[in-house]
Amino acid sequence: MPLIIPIKDLRNTSEISDMAHKVQEPIFITKNGYSDLVVMSSELYDRFINTNRIDQAIFESEKEMDEGGESIGLDEAFERLNKKYYG
Repeated sequence: MPLIIPIKDLRNTSEISDMAHKVQEPIFITKNGYSDLVVMSSELYDRFINTNRIDQAIFESEKEMDEGGESIGLDEAFERLNKKYYG
């Protein structure tokens, strides 16, 4: 279940920091009863960013294939990567 706290609780920054690190979930901050901010630990943020990078790469690959991109076999893919990164 998501954590939701009012904006006035942001005064307790140390407690919110502890909470964010303990639960490893986004904490939703409300203002006048409406969602306003999201707070999370830096570790959780890093996980979100890494997941987003993978999702973005998959999306771009699927788009390329939809636009007529050519698929290659695994052996050729490794060969290209080896040439690119190891000469």
